[in-house]
Amino acid sequence: MRFVENMDGRVSGPMKFRLLLQPIMAIAFAIRSGLADASAGKAPYFWALLSDPAHRREMLRDGWKSIGKVFVLALALDAAYQFMVMRFVYPGEAIVVALALAIVPYLLVRGLVTRLARGH
Repeated sequence: MRFVENMDGRVSGPMKFRLLLQPIMAIAFAIRSGLADASAGKAPYFWALLSDPAHRREMLRDGWKSIGKVFVLALALDAAYQFMVMRFVYPGEAIVVALALAIVPYLLVRGLVTRLARGH
């Protein structure tokens, strides 16, 4: 219950600019990586992660290299927000917010860009 209440505060409270800025950064990195995947003839990223276990580790490493800094920034900014507003940091909440703001948009857009760039 606390988690849901705290999420509402993130949307209307201080530092709400990050709720737009971080997904935009993740999408920019996803576009760059998706275009590189298309030019290399690779399968769409998220689908390949699920369906190609032989290359999963290599693909995760490549994805982390692309989006890792945005994810860490999302964690740090959410921890700063929590400390400013609640005077306490809930690590679980910070991870969920960072996943939602950085990883999810990246996963959704990278494969889509690859498909669009290849004309499929």
